[in-house]
Amino acid sequence: MNKKKCLEAIQLLARLSAADNNGYVQCVSCKTIKHYKDGMDGGHFIPKGNSSYWSLEICNVHPQCKYCNIFGMKSGTAAQEYTTWMYDYYGKDFVENMLATKRNPVKFYKKDYEEMYKDFMEQIKHHKNRIGES
Repeated sequence: MNKKKCLEAIQLLARLSAADNNGYVQCVSCKTIKHYKDGMDGGHFIPKGNSSYWSLEICNVHPQCKYCNIFGMKSGTAAQEYTTWMYDYYGKDFVENMLATKRNPVKFYKKDYEEMYKDFMEQIKHHKNRIGES
């Protein structure tokens, strides 16, 4: 097990856990609503390349349409909209703590990744069952 597999799993989990019972989810940046499999990503608030500390925490990963996640975070308003959403959802103190600690080092071992992946997959299974997928 490795970080890449865990990142893929947490991004799927972010979309599924936010989906309604029909599998539809709203982009936290532009508010577009689509099926979790149709043009939606699990977008990181603090970019995964900038923070190993937050990259595998579900509070840092939320549904974003592909456009906002790929283009809007760098050259559009998606980052500002995501930040506003985070402040509304988690509160100012929590988000400011995330930003203040984003460079904190963290070391994961193979066993850590295995445990995280197992937990993510159990939650994914629960949400797939909830929306009628097996």
